[in-house]
Amino acid sequence: MDEEHARKLLSAERTRVEGLLAETTAAGRDDRAEANAPGDLTDPAERLTAEQGDDAVTEALRERLVAIERAERRLAEGSYGRSIGNGLRIPDDRLEADPAAELTVEEAGQI
Repeated sequence: MDEEHARKLLSAERTRVEGLLAETTAAGRDDRAEANAPGDLTDPAERLTAEQGDDAVTEALRERLVAIERAERRLAEGSYGRSIGNGLRIPDDRLEADPAAELTVEEAGQI
């Protein structure tokens, strides 16, 4: 895959994930504010579950951003598109689907 196309894919993925992270963070703040608001607390477990869900999604999105940063470093270093496990080329179709892919499909399936 050529570097410019890889850069565009990574940039688009970063923008997408940052947008989702902003939405999820805002939803988490809203859920916490609602939980702390005075009023009828007939089912506090529902709010707690929503907060925990927001936290889990937020953490996954932060981890995704770290993976994107690693991919951007590999691109800058000239090793983008190669497995970090065995150095084999990662097919372009896989990188199109997941621009931050670090392993071949076969390697990822063994984890």
